[in-house]
Amino acid sequence: MMALKIYLARFVIFDGGHVWMPLATGIPSVWVAFCLVELLFYKRKLGAYLTVNLILTSVYFAVIMYYKYFGVIVTYHALQQVGQVTEVKSSVFSLLHPYFLLIYVDIVVLFILLLSSRKVRAWGRSLAVREPRAVSASVGALSIVMCAASIYPYKDGMNEILQAQKMGILNYEAYVAFGASKDEPVDTSEVTQERIREIKGIEDKAEPAYWEAAKGKNVIIIQLEAFQNFLIGMEVDGKEVTPNLNKLASESFYFPHFYQQVGQGNTSDAEFVVNTSFFIPPHGAASQVYADKELPSMPKTLAEHGYDTATFHTNDVSFWNREELYQALGFGQYYDTAFFGEEDFVMFGASDEVLYEKTAGVLETMRQSGKPFYAQVISMSAHHPFNLPERKIRMELPEKYDDTLVGHYIGAQNYADLALGQFIERLKSSGIWDESLVIIYGDHQGLPVYSLTKEEKSLMKEIYGRDYESPDMLNIPLILKLPGQTEGQVLEQTGGQSDLFPTIANLAGISLDDHIHFGQDILNETENVLPQRYYLPSGSFVNDGAVFVPGLGFEDGVVYPFSGGEAAEGDVTEEQYENALELISMSDSYVESLPERN
Repeated sequence: MMALKIYLARFVIFDGGHVWMPLATGIPSVWVAFCLVELLFYKRKLGAYLTVNLILTSVYFAVIMYYKYFGVIVTYHALQQVGQVTEVKSSVFSLLHPYFLLIYVDIVVLFILLLSSRKVRAWGRSLAVREPRAVSASVGALSIVMCAASIYPYKDGMNEILQAQKMGILNYEAYVAFGASKDEPVDTSEVTQERIREIKGIEDKAEPAYWEAAKGKNVIIIQLEAFQNFLIGMEVDGKEVTPNLNKLASESFYFPHFYQQVGQGNTSDAEFVVNTSFFIPPHGAASQVYADKELPSMPKTLAEHGYDTATFHTNDVSFWNREELYQALGFGQYYDTAFFGEEDFVMFGASDEVLYEKTAGVLETMRQSGKPFYAQVISMSAHHPFNLPERKIRMELPEKYDDTLVGHYIGAQNYADLALGQFIERLKSSGIWDESLVIIYGDHQGLPVYSLTKEEKSLMKEIYGRDYESPDMLNIPLILKLPGQTEGQVLEQTGGQSDLFPTIANLAGISLDDHIHFGQDILNETENVLPQRYYLPSGSFVNDGAVFVPGLGFEDGVVYPFSGGEAAEGDVTEEQYENALELISMSDSYVESLPERN
Protein backbone atom coordinates (compact mmCIF):
# COMPACT_ATOMS: atom_id res chain seq x y z
CA MET A 1 0.00 0.00 0.00
CA MET A 2 2.84 2.41 0.77
CA ALA A 3 4.36 1.64 -2.62
CA LEU A 4 1.10 2.65 -4.29
CA LYS A 5 1.10 5.92 -2.34
CA ILE A 6 4.68 6.60 -3.38
CA TYR A 7 3.69 6.16 -7.02
CA LEU A 8 0.60 8.37 -6.64
CA ALA A 9 2.81 11.22 -5.41
CA ARG A 10 5.24 10.61 -8.29
CA PHE A 11 2.38 10.64 -10.81
CA VAL A 12 1.02 13.98 -9.56
CA ILE A 13 4.30 15.82 -8.96
CA PHE A 14 7.21 14.52 -10.98
CA ASP A 15 7.40 14.51 -14.73
CA GLY A 16 9.23 11.43 -15.98
CA GLY A 17 12.13 9.74 -14.24
CA HIS A 18 13.07 6.07 -13.95
CA VAL A 19 10.06 3.89 -13.16
CA TRP A 20 11.85 2.01 -10.35
CA MET A 21 13.47 5.04 -8.76
CA PRO A 22 10.48 5.93 -6.52
CA LEU A 23 10.64 2.45 -4.96
CA ALA A 24 14.42 2.51 -4.58
CA THR A 25 14.29 5.83 -2.72
CA GLY A 26 10.88 5.56 -1.04
CA ILE A 27 10.70 2.06 0.39
CA PRO A 28 13.86 2.28 2.59
CA SER A 29 12.48 5.36 4.37
CA VAL A 30 9.22 3.46 5.00
CA TRP A 31 11.21 0.48 6.30
CA VAL A 32 12.97 2.71 8.83
CA ALA A 33 9.61 3.62 10.35
CA PHE A 34 8.33 0.02 10.23
CA CYS A 35 11.46 -1.31 11.92
CA LEU A 36 10.97 1.17 14.74
CA VAL A 37 7.46 -0.25 15.17
CA GLU A 38 8.89 -3.77 15.42
CA LEU A 39 11.53 -2.70 17.94
CA LEU A 40 9.48 -0.40 20.16
CA PHE A 41 5.77 -1.13 19.84
CA TYR A 42 5.44 -4.85 19.18
CA LYS A 43 2.76 -5.26 21.90
CA ARG A 44 0.47 -2.84 20.06
CA LYS A 45 1.83 -3.55 16.63
CA LEU A 46 -1.32 -3.05 14.54
CA GLY A 47 -2.14 0.28 16.16
CA ALA A 48 1.45 1.43 15.71
CA TYR A 49 1.49 0.41 12.05
CA LEU A 50 -1.82 2.23 11.49
CA THR A 51 -0.44 5.35 13.16
CA VAL A 52 2.76 5.28 11.11
CA ASN A 53 0.72 4.63 7.97
CA LEU A 54 -1.53 7.59 8.79
CA ILE A 55 1.45 9.92 9.40
CA LEU A 56 3.33 8.93 6.26
CA THR A 57 0.13 9.03 4.19
CA SER A 58 -0.64 12.51 5.49
CA VAL A 59 2.86 13.65 4.49
CA TYR A 60 2.27 12.42 0.93
CA PHE A 61 -1.21 13.97 0.87
CA ALA A 62 0.12 17.33 2.07
CA VAL A 63 2.91 17.24 -0.51
CA ILE A 64 0.40 16.53 -3.31
CA MET A 65 -2.08 19.22 -2.27
CA TYR A 66 0.57 21.88 -1.67
CA TYR A 67 2.24 21.18 -4.99
CA LYS A 68 -1.05 21.56 -6.85
CA TYR A 69 -1.28 25.20 -5.73
CA PHE A 70 2.23 26.42 -5.00
CA GLY A 71 4.27 24.13 -7.24
CA VAL A 72 6.77 23.42 -4.46
CA ILE A 73 7.48 20.47 -2.17
CA VAL A 74 5.96 21.32 1.20
CA THR A 75 8.16 20.91 4.29
CA TYR A 76 7.67 21.35 8.02
CA HIS A 77 8.23 25.10 7.57
CA ALA A 78 4.70 25.36 6.14
CA LEU A 79 3.22 24.49 9.55
CA GLN A 80 3.30 28.25 10.16
CA GLN A 81 0.52 28.49 7.55
CA VAL A 82 -1.92 26.13 9.24
CA GLY A 83 -3.84 29.01 10.78
CA GLN A 84 -4.49 30.51 7.34
CA VAL A 85 -6.11 27.40 5.82
CA THR A 86 -9.65 28.20 6.97
CA GLU A 87 -9.43 31.58 5.21
CA VAL A 88 -8.56 29.99 1.86
CA LYS A 89 -10.61 26.81 2.18
CA SER A 90 -12.37 27.45 -1.13
CA SER A 91 -8.98 27.43 -2.87
CA VAL A 92 -7.97 24.24 -1.06
CA PHE A 93 -11.18 22.39 -1.93
CA SER A 94 -10.98 23.47 -5.57
CA LEU A 95 -7.65 21.62 -5.85
CA LEU A 96 -8.88 18.45 -4.15
CA HIS A 97 -9.34 15.84 -6.87
CA PRO A 98 -11.40 12.92 -5.54
CA TYR A 99 -8.74 10.36 -6.47
CA PHE A 100 -6.29 12.08 -4.10
CA LEU A 101 -8.43 10.81 -1.21
CA LEU A 102 -7.84 7.23 -2.32
CA ILE A 103 -4.50 7.57 -0.59
CA TYR A 104 -6.37 7.06 2.70
CA VAL A 105 -8.60 4.18 1.61
CA ASP A 106 -6.62 1.37 3.27
CA ILE A 107 -6.59 3.17 6.61
CA VAL A 108 -10.33 3.88 6.49
CA VAL A 109 -11.22 0.31 5.49
CA LEU A 110 -9.09 -1.27 8.21
CA PHE A 111 -10.40 1.14 10.84
CA ILE A 112 -14.01 0.29 9.90
CA LEU A 113 -13.22 -3.43 10.02
CA LEU A 114 -11.63 -3.08 13.44
CA LEU A 115 -14.75 -1.33 14.74
CA SER A 116 -17.22 -3.76 13.21
CA SER A 117 -15.58 -7.20 13.33
CA ARG A 118 -14.46 -9.22 16.34
CA LYS A 119 -12.44 -11.49 14.08
CA VAL A 120 -10.43 -8.55 12.74
CA ARG A 121 -9.82 -7.28 16.27
CA ALA A 122 -8.69 -10.77 17.30
CA TRP A 123 -6.40 -10.88 14.30
CA GLY A 124 -4.94 -7.53 15.35
CA ARG A 125 -4.20 -8.87 18.84
CA SER A 126 -2.54 -11.93 17.37
CA LEU A 127 0.02 -9.73 15.66
CA ALA A 128 1.56 -8.77 19.01
CA VAL A 129 4.54 -11.06 18.42
CA ARG A 130 8.08 -9.89 18.95
CA GLU A 131 10.16 -10.44 15.84
CA PRO A 132 13.87 -11.13 16.36
CA ARG A 133 15.38 -7.80 17.45
CA ALA A 134 18.57 -8.48 15.50
CA VAL A 135 16.59 -8.82 12.27
CA SER A 136 14.59 -5.61 12.83
CA ALA A 137 17.69 -3.67 13.88
CA SER A 138 19.68 -4.94 10.91
CA VAL A 139 16.96 -4.13 8.39
CA GLY A 140 16.49 -0.72 10.01
CA ALA A 141 20.22 0.04 9.92
CA LEU A 142 20.47 -1.09 6.29
CA SER A 143 17.47 1.10 5.43
CA ILE A 144 19.09 4.12 7.05
CA VAL A 145 22.23 3.52 5.00
CA MET A 146 20.12 3.27 1.83
CA CYS A 147 18.34 6.52 2.74
CA ALA A 148 21.66 8.25 3.31
CA ALA A 149 22.90 6.94 -0.04
CA SER A 150 19.83 8.50 -1.70
CA ILE A 151 20.32 11.84 0.05
CA TYR A 152 24.07 12.42 -0.05
CA PRO A 153 24.71 12.82 -3.81
CA TYR A 154 22.04 15.54 -4.07
CA LYS A 155 22.46 17.39 -0.76
CA ASP A 156 24.15 20.37 -2.41
CA GLY A 157 21.66 20.65 -5.27
CA MET A 158 19.81 23.93 -5.77
CA ASN A 159 16.53 22.75 -7.29
CA GLU A 160 14.28 21.54 -4.45
CA ILE A 161 11.86 19.67 -6.71
CA LEU A 162 14.72 17.83 -8.40
CA GLN A 163 16.18 17.06 -4.97
CA ALA A 164 12.89 15.56 -3.80
CA GLN A 165 12.61 13.51 -6.98
CA LYS A 166 16.15 12.15 -6.69
CA MET A 167 16.14 11.62 -2.91
CA GLY A 168 12.56 10.43 -2.52
CA ILE A 169 9.93 12.54 -0.80
CA LEU A 170 10.34 11.17 2.74
CA ASN A 171 14.13 11.34 2.49
CA TYR A 172 13.86 14.93 1.26
CA GLU A 173 11.63 15.84 4.21
CA ALA A 174 14.24 14.41 6.59
CA TYR A 175 17.03 16.21 4.75
CA VAL A 176 15.24 19.57 5.09
CA ALA A 177 14.47 18.95 8.75
CA PHE A 178 17.95 17.87 9.83
CA GLY A 179 20.35 18.96 7.07
CA ALA A 180 22.32 22.17 6.88
CA SER A 181 20.74 25.18 5.16
CA LYS A 182 21.89 25.87 1.60
CA ASP A 183 21.66 29.62 2.26
CA GLU A 184 25.09 31.19 2.66
CA PRO A 185 25.24 33.76 5.50
CA VAL A 186 26.85 37.10 4.66
CA ASP A 187 28.77 39.39 7.00
CA THR A 188 26.39 42.34 7.35
CA SER A 189 29.32 44.75 7.30
CA GLU A 190 29.66 43.81 3.62
CA VAL A 191 26.03 44.70 2.87
CA THR A 192 26.40 48.21 1.50
CA GLN A 193 24.58 50.01 -1.28
CA GLU A 194 27.86 50.34 -3.11
CA ARG A 195 28.34 46.57 -3.05
CA ILE A 196 24.77 45.97 -4.21
CA ARG A 197 25.24 48.39 -7.10
CA GLU A 198 28.50 46.65 -7.99
CA ILE A 199 26.84 43.22 -8.11
CA LYS A 200 23.94 44.55 -10.18
CA GLY A 201 26.22 46.55 -12.48
CA ILE A 202 24.55 49.87 -11.63
CA GLU A 203 26.33 53.20 -11.73
CA ASP A 204 25.15 55.98 -9.43
CA LYS A 205 23.74 58.64 -11.75
CA ALA A 206 24.31 62.29 -10.90
CA GLU A 207 21.21 63.36 -12.85
CA PRO A 208 18.76 60.44 -13.17
CA ALA A 209 15.89 60.76 -15.61
CA TYR A 210 12.48 61.66 -14.13
CA TRP A 211 14.06 62.94 -10.90
CA GLU A 212 11.34 64.81 -8.95
CA ALA A 213 8.78 64.14 -11.74
CA ALA A 214 6.21 63.48 -8.99
CA LYS A 215 7.73 65.58 -6.20
CA GLY A 216 5.12 66.53 -3.63
CA LYS A 217 2.44 64.53 -5.41
CA ASN A 218 0.29 61.78 -3.93
CA VAL A 219 1.46 58.19 -4.39
CA ILE A 220 -1.28 55.62 -4.99
CA ILE A 221 -0.33 51.97 -5.32
CA ILE A 222 -3.03 49.57 -6.48
CA GLN A 223 -2.12 45.91 -6.00
CA LEU A 224 -4.34 43.65 -8.10
CA GLU A 225 -5.12 40.17 -6.83
CA ALA A 226 -3.64 37.33 -8.93
CA PHE A 227 -3.32 39.54 -12.02
CA GLN A 228 -1.04 38.18 -14.75
CA ASN A 229 0.38 40.14 -17.66
CA PHE A 230 -1.23 38.17 -20.51
CA LEU A 231 -4.57 39.79 -19.64
CA ILE A 232 -3.40 43.22 -20.84
CA GLY A 233 -4.69 43.71 -24.38
CA MET A 234 -6.36 40.29 -24.43
CA GLU A 235 -9.63 39.90 -26.33
CA VAL A 236 -12.14 37.07 -26.31
CA ASP A 237 -14.52 37.04 -29.28
CA GLY A 238 -13.55 40.64 -30.01
CA LYS A 239 -14.26 41.86 -26.47
CA GLU A 240 -11.50 43.26 -24.27
CA VAL A 241 -11.04 41.41 -20.98
CA THR A 242 -9.57 44.46 -19.22
CA PRO A 243 -10.66 47.58 -21.16
CA ASN A 244 -9.89 50.02 -18.32
CA LEU A 245 -6.38 48.72 -17.76
CA ASN A 246 -5.76 48.59 -21.50
CA LYS A 247 -6.68 52.27 -21.82
CA LEU A 248 -4.56 53.19 -18.81
CA ALA A 249 -1.56 51.23 -20.15
CA SER A 250 -1.80 53.18 -23.44
CA GLU A 251 -1.57 56.46 -21.51
CA SER A 252 1.16 55.45 -19.04
CA PHE A 253 4.50 53.70 -18.77
CA TYR A 254 3.71 50.02 -19.28
CA PHE A 255 6.27 47.33 -18.39
CA PRO A 256 5.36 43.95 -19.97
CA HIS A 257 8.45 42.23 -18.50
CA PHE A 258 7.65 42.69 -14.84
CA TYR A 259 7.80 39.79 -12.37
CA GLN A 260 6.46 38.77 -8.98
CA GLN A 261 8.96 38.11 -6.16
CA VAL A 262 6.67 36.60 -3.53
CA GLY A 263 6.69 33.37 -1.56
CA GLN A 264 4.55 31.59 1.02
CA GLY A 265 2.79 34.80 2.02
CA ASN A 266 1.61 35.61 -1.52
CA THR A 267 -0.29 38.93 -1.26
CA SER A 268 1.27 39.95 2.06
CA ASP A 269 4.72 39.09 0.67
CA ALA A 270 4.07 41.45 -2.24
CA GLU A 271 3.20 44.20 0.24
CA PHE A 272 6.47 43.53 2.08
CA VAL A 273 8.71 43.42 -1.01
CA VAL A 274 7.20 46.52 -2.62
CA ASN A 275 7.45 48.58 0.57
CA THR A 276 10.99 47.54 1.57
CA SER A 277 12.89 46.52 -1.58
CA PHE A 278 14.08 43.47 0.37
CA PHE A 279 13.58 39.86 -0.67
CA ILE A 280 11.26 37.38 1.04
CA PRO A 281 12.72 35.13 3.79
CA PRO A 282 13.99 31.63 2.94
CA HIS A 283 11.08 30.06 4.83
CA GLY A 284 7.68 31.35 5.85
CA ALA A 285 5.78 34.52 5.01
CA ALA A 286 7.60 37.82 5.44
CA SER A 287 4.68 39.14 7.51
CA GLN A 288 5.29 36.37 10.05
CA VAL A 289 9.08 36.14 9.93
CA TYR A 290 10.07 39.82 9.70
CA ALA A 291 7.16 41.65 11.36
CA ASP A 292 9.08 41.98 14.62
CA LYS A 293 11.86 43.95 12.90
CA GLU A 294 12.44 47.69 12.60
CA LEU A 295 12.04 47.68 8.84
CA PRO A 296 13.34 50.58 6.76
CA SER A 297 10.44 51.13 4.37
CA MET A 298 8.67 53.29 1.84
CA PRO A 299 5.89 54.39 4.25
CA LYS A 300 8.49 55.53 6.80
CA THR A 301 10.61 57.27 4.16
CA LEU A 302 7.64 59.10 2.63
CA ALA A 303 6.35 60.03 6.09
CA GLU A 304 9.74 61.62 6.84
CA HIS A 305 9.18 63.79 3.77
CA GLY A 306 5.75 65.01 4.83
CA TYR A 307 3.41 62.32 3.51
CA ASP A 308 0.42 60.82 5.31
CA THR A 309 0.33 57.04 4.81
CA ALA A 310 -2.45 54.45 4.80
CA THR A 311 -3.15 50.96 3.50
CA PHE A 312 -6.53 49.50 2.50
CA HIS A 313 -7.58 45.82 2.49
CA THR A 314 -11.09 44.41 2.95
CA ASN A 315 -9.95 41.28 4.81
CA ASP A 316 -9.33 41.05 8.56
CA VAL A 317 -6.00 42.65 9.44
CA SER A 318 -5.05 39.59 11.50
CA PHE A 319 -4.88 37.46 8.35
CA TRP A 320 -1.21 36.85 7.53
CA ASN A 321 -0.26 38.83 10.64
CA ARG A 322 -0.82 42.08 8.74
CA GLU A 323 -1.44 44.17 11.85
CA GLU A 324 2.14 43.53 12.96
CA LEU A 325 3.47 43.90 9.41
CA TYR A 326 1.83 47.30 8.98
CA GLN A 327 3.35 48.51 12.25
CA ALA A 328 6.78 47.25 11.16
CA LEU A 329 6.40 49.01 7.79
CA GLY A 330 5.30 52.20 9.51
CA PHE A 331 1.91 52.82 7.90
CA GLY A 332 0.15 55.67 9.70
CA GLN A 333 -3.25 54.01 9.35
CA TYR A 334 -4.75 50.80 8.07
CA TYR A 335 -8.31 50.06 6.95
CA ASP A 336 -9.57 46.47 7.03
CA THR A 337 -12.86 44.62 7.37
CA ALA A 338 -13.77 46.63 10.47
CA PHE A 339 -13.98 49.67 8.18
CA PHE A 340 -15.26 48.09 4.96
CA GLY A 341 -17.72 45.68 6.59
CA GLU A 342 -19.18 42.72 4.74
CA GLU A 343 -21.38 44.61 2.34
CA ASP A 344 -21.53 43.05 -1.13
CA PHE A 345 -19.41 40.12 0.08
CA VAL A 346 -17.09 38.46 -2.47
CA MET A 347 -14.52 35.77 -1.60
CA PHE A 348 -13.09 36.96 1.75
CA GLY A 349 -14.63 40.38 2.29
CA ALA A 350 -16.40 43.35 0.77
CA SER A 351 -16.18 43.49 -3.02
CA ASP A 352 -13.64 45.48 -4.99
CA GLU A 353 -16.40 47.98 -5.75
CA VAL A 354 -16.90 48.61 -2.04
CA LEU A 355 -13.13 48.68 -1.50
CA TYR A 356 -12.62 51.39 -4.09
CA GLU A 357 -15.70 53.42 -3.21
CA LYS A 358 -14.90 53.68 0.49
CA THR A 359 -11.17 54.11 -0.15
CA ALA A 360 -11.89 57.03 -2.47
CA GLY A 361 -13.85 58.69 0.32
CA VAL A 362 -10.92 58.35 2.72
CA LEU A 363 -8.48 59.71 0.12
CA GLU A 364 -10.71 62.73 -0.43
CA THR A 365 -10.62 63.38 3.31
CA MET A 366 -6.83 62.91 3.43
CA ARG A 367 -6.48 65.39 0.58
CA GLN A 368 -8.11 68.10 2.67
CA SER A 369 -5.10 68.21 5.00
CA GLY A 370 -3.06 69.79 2.23
CA LYS A 371 -0.33 67.19 2.66
CA PRO A 372 0.53 64.59 0.00
CA PHE A 373 -0.42 61.04 0.88
CA TYR A 374 0.78 57.54 0.14
CA ALA A 375 -2.02 54.98 -0.15
CA GLN A 376 -1.65 51.30 -0.92
CA VAL A 377 -4.89 49.66 -2.04
CA ILE A 378 -5.14 45.85 -2.07
CA SER A 379 -7.82 44.33 -4.31
CA MET A 380 -9.12 40.87 -3.50
CA SER A 381 -12.30 39.92 -5.38
CA ALA A 382 -10.39 38.05 -8.12
CA HIS A 383 -8.94 35.50 -5.70
CA HIS A 384 -8.40 31.83 -6.50
CA PRO A 385 -10.52 29.82 -7.30
CA PHE A 386 -12.22 32.82 -8.99
CA ASN A 387 -15.79 31.73 -8.30
CA LEU A 388 -17.56 35.07 -8.57
CA PRO A 389 -21.21 35.28 -7.55
CA GLU A 390 -23.52 35.49 -10.57
CA ARG A 391 -24.35 39.15 -9.84
CA LYS A 392 -20.71 40.10 -10.53
CA ILE A 393 -20.20 38.28 -13.82
CA ARG A 394 -20.22 40.74 -16.70
CA MET A 395 -18.40 38.91 -19.48
CA GLU A 396 -19.94 36.07 -21.47
CA LEU A 397 -17.26 33.64 -22.59
CA PRO A 398 -17.34 30.99 -25.34
CA GLU A 399 -18.54 27.54 -24.34
CA LYS A 400 -15.02 26.10 -24.31
CA TYR A 401 -14.30 28.16 -21.18
CA ASP A 402 -17.28 26.77 -19.25
CA ASP A 403 -16.41 25.18 -15.90
CA THR A 404 -12.68 25.75 -16.33
CA LEU A 405 -10.28 27.56 -14.01
CA VAL A 406 -9.12 29.63 -16.99
CA GLY A 407 -12.69 30.74 -17.73
CA HIS A 408 -13.41 31.60 -14.10
CA TYR A 409 -10.12 33.51 -13.96
CA ILE A 410 -10.85 35.62 -17.03
CA GLY A 411 -14.35 36.41 -15.74
CA ALA A 412 -13.05 37.40 -12.30
CA GLN A 413 -10.36 39.67 -13.74
CA ASN A 414 -12.89 41.28 -16.07
CA TYR A 415 -14.90 42.20 -12.96
CA ALA A 416 -11.75 43.43 -11.17
CA ASP A 417 -11.06 45.70 -14.15
CA LEU A 418 -14.63 47.03 -14.06
CA ALA A 419 -14.35 47.93 -10.37
CA LEU A 420 -10.94 49.52 -10.95
CA GLY A 421 -12.41 51.65 -13.75
CA GLN A 422 -15.02 52.98 -11.33
CA PHE A 423 -12.24 53.91 -8.89
CA ILE A 424 -10.28 55.72 -11.59
CA GLU A 425 -13.35 57.74 -12.59
CA ARG A 426 -14.01 58.67 -8.94
CA LEU A 427 -10.40 59.83 -8.51
CA LYS A 428 -10.61 61.86 -11.71
CA SER A 429 -13.86 63.55 -10.70
CA SER A 430 -12.41 64.51 -7.30
CA GLY A 431 -9.21 65.90 -8.83
CA ILE A 432 -6.98 63.41 -7.02
CA TRP A 433 -6.05 61.54 -10.20
CA ASP A 434 -4.13 64.38 -11.82
CA GLU A 435 -2.38 65.12 -8.51
CA SER A 436 -1.08 61.59 -8.09
CA LEU A 437 1.60 59.15 -9.14
CA VAL A 438 -0.34 55.92 -9.72
CA ILE A 439 1.29 52.48 -9.78
CA ILE A 440 -0.68 49.33 -10.67
CA TYR A 441 0.73 45.81 -10.66
CA GLY A 442 -0.29 42.20 -9.98
CA ASP A 443 0.61 40.73 -6.61
CA HIS A 444 1.25 37.14 -7.75
CA GLN A 445 0.30 34.45 -10.24
CA GLY A 446 -3.31 33.42 -10.72
CA LEU A 447 -3.14 30.30 -12.88
CA PRO A 448 -0.60 27.81 -11.47
CA VAL A 449 0.55 25.66 -14.36
CA TYR A 450 0.64 22.59 -12.08
CA SER A 451 -3.07 23.06 -11.19
CA LEU A 452 -4.36 23.13 -14.74
CA THR A 453 -6.07 20.21 -16.44
CA LYS A 454 -5.11 19.10 -19.92
CA GLU A 455 -8.07 21.04 -21.31
CA GLU A 456 -7.08 24.19 -19.40
CA LYS A 457 -3.49 23.95 -20.61
CA SER A 458 -4.84 23.80 -24.17
CA LEU A 459 -6.78 27.02 -23.55
CA MET A 460 -3.62 28.69 -22.26
CA LYS A 461 -1.72 27.46 -25.31
CA GLU A 462 -4.28 29.19 -27.51
CA ILE A 463 -3.78 32.41 -25.55
CA TYR A 464 0.04 32.32 -25.63
CA GLY A 465 0.49 30.65 -29.01
CA ARG A 466 2.81 28.17 -27.29
CA ASP A 467 2.91 26.00 -24.20
CA TYR A 468 2.15 27.86 -20.97
CA GLU A 469 5.12 27.31 -18.64
CA SER A 470 6.01 28.00 -15.02
CA PRO A 471 7.94 31.25 -15.68
CA ASP A 472 4.96 32.64 -17.63
CA MET A 473 2.79 32.59 -14.54
CA LEU A 474 5.27 34.81 -12.66
CA ASN A 475 4.93 37.57 -15.30
CA ILE A 476 2.72 40.31 -13.89
CA PRO A 477 2.11 43.75 -15.44
CA LEU A 478 3.33 47.09 -14.15
CA ILE A 479 1.56 50.30 -15.16
CA LEU A 480 3.09 53.54 -13.91
CA LYS A 481 1.26 56.82 -14.55
CA LEU A 482 2.95 60.14 -13.82
CA PRO A 483 0.79 63.06 -12.63
CA GLY A 484 -0.90 64.58 -15.67
CA GLN A 485 0.58 62.01 -18.07
CA THR A 486 -1.55 61.30 -21.16
CA GLU A 487 0.90 59.79 -23.62
CA GLY A 488 1.96 56.20 -23.03
CA GLN A 489 5.14 54.26 -23.67
CA VAL A 490 5.94 50.54 -23.57
CA LEU A 491 9.22 49.96 -21.72
CA GLU A 492 10.78 46.57 -22.41
CA GLN A 493 13.30 46.47 -19.54
CA THR A 494 12.90 43.79 -16.90
CA GLY A 495 11.59 44.75 -13.48
CA GLY A 496 10.29 43.18 -10.30
CA GLN A 497 8.38 44.16 -7.20
CA SER A 498 11.59 45.00 -5.32
CA ASP A 499 12.24 47.74 -7.91
CA LEU A 500 9.17 49.81 -7.07
CA PHE A 501 10.49 51.56 -3.93
CA PRO A 502 13.65 52.96 -5.59
CA THR A 503 11.67 53.89 -8.73
CA ILE A 504 9.05 55.78 -6.71
CA ALA A 505 11.75 57.43 -4.56
CA ASN A 506 13.42 58.82 -7.70
CA LEU A 507 10.11 60.19 -9.00
CA ALA A 508 9.38 61.76 -5.61
CA GLY A 509 12.85 63.30 -5.50
CA ILE A 510 13.99 61.30 -2.48
CA SER A 511 17.54 59.93 -2.32
CA LEU A 512 18.02 56.37 -1.07
CA ASP A 513 21.82 56.54 -0.92
CA ASP A 514 21.76 55.88 2.84
CA HIS A 515 18.96 53.34 2.62
CA ILE A 516 19.82 49.71 1.83
CA HIS A 517 17.62 48.42 -0.98
CA PHE A 518 18.01 45.53 -3.40
CA GLY A 519 15.83 46.79 -6.24
CA GLN A 520 16.68 49.46 -8.77
CA ASP A 521 15.05 52.40 -10.50
CA ILE A 522 13.70 50.74 -13.64
CA LEU A 523 13.08 54.06 -15.35
CA ASN A 524 16.85 54.62 -15.33
CA GLU A 525 18.23 51.08 -15.58
CA THR A 526 17.76 48.77 -18.56
CA GLU A 527 19.66 45.72 -17.26
CA ASN A 528 18.46 43.66 -14.33
CA VAL A 529 18.92 40.39 -12.46
CA LEU A 530 15.93 39.43 -10.30
CA PRO A 531 16.50 36.57 -7.85
CA GLN A 532 13.49 34.28 -7.50
CA ARG A 533 12.61 32.15 -4.52
CA TYR A 534 9.86 29.73 -3.55
CA TYR A 535 7.68 29.63 -6.69
CA LEU A 536 10.82 28.75 -8.60
CA PRO A 537 13.67 26.67 -7.13
CA SER A 538 16.53 28.32 -5.27
CA GLY A 539 19.04 29.87 -7.66
CA SER A 540 16.38 30.84 -10.22
CA PHE A 541 16.47 34.35 -11.61
CA VAL A 542 15.08 36.62 -14.30
CA ASN A 543 17.38 38.70 -16.49
CA ASP A 544 16.70 40.96 -19.46
CA GLY A 545 15.52 38.27 -21.82
CA ALA A 546 14.93 35.00 -20.03
CA VAL A 547 14.04 33.13 -16.87
CA PHE A 548 16.63 30.66 -15.56
CA VAL A 549 15.79 27.63 -13.41
CA PRO A 550 18.76 25.62 -12.11
CA GLY A 551 19.04 21.87 -11.99
CA LEU A 552 21.32 20.53 -9.30
CA GLY A 553 23.50 23.49 -10.27
CA PHE A 554 23.96 26.04 -13.05
CA GLU A 555 25.24 23.64 -15.71
CA ASP A 556 22.10 21.50 -15.86
CA GLY A 557 19.69 24.42 -15.54
CA VAL A 558 16.91 25.35 -17.97
CA VAL A 559 16.52 28.69 -19.76
CA TYR A 560 13.06 30.01 -20.69
CA PRO A 561 13.34 32.94 -23.18
CA PHE A 562 10.61 35.58 -22.81
CA SER A 563 9.42 34.96 -26.34
CA GLY A 564 9.37 31.19 -25.98
CA GLY A 565 11.25 28.92 -28.33
CA GLU A 566 14.77 27.59 -27.94
CA ALA A 567 17.33 29.22 -25.66
CA ALA A 568 20.46 30.66 -27.25
CA GLU A 569 23.96 30.61 -25.88
CA GLY A 570 24.55 33.64 -23.69
CA ASP A 571 20.90 34.14 -22.72
CA VAL A 572 22.02 33.66 -19.13
CA THR A 573 25.47 33.52 -17.57
CA GLU A 574 26.95 31.78 -14.56
CA GLU A 575 27.99 35.18 -13.24
CA GLN A 576 24.35 36.26 -13.17
CA TYR A 577 23.49 33.03 -11.35
CA GLU A 578 26.16 33.67 -8.70
CA ASN A 579 25.09 37.31 -8.40
CA ALA A 580 21.46 36.32 -7.83
CA LEU A 581 22.49 33.93 -5.06
CA GLU A 582 24.69 36.57 -3.44
CA LEU A 583 21.99 39.23 -3.54
CA ILE A 584 19.40 37.04 -1.89
CA SER A 585 21.88 35.94 0.81
CA MET A 586 22.76 39.58 1.46
CA SER A 587 19.10 40.46 1.88
CA ASP A 588 18.53 37.56 4.29
CA SER A 589 21.51 38.51 6.44
CA TYR A 590 20.74 42.22 6.43
CA VAL A 591 17.07 41.90 7.42
CA GLU A 592 17.90 39.33 10.11
CA SER A 593 20.42 41.80 11.57
CA LEU A 594 17.86 44.62 11.90
CA PRO A 595 16.87 45.48 15.49
CA GLU A 596 13.60 44.19 16.86
CA ARG A 597 10.71 46.56 17.40
CA ASN A 598 10.02 47.63 20.96
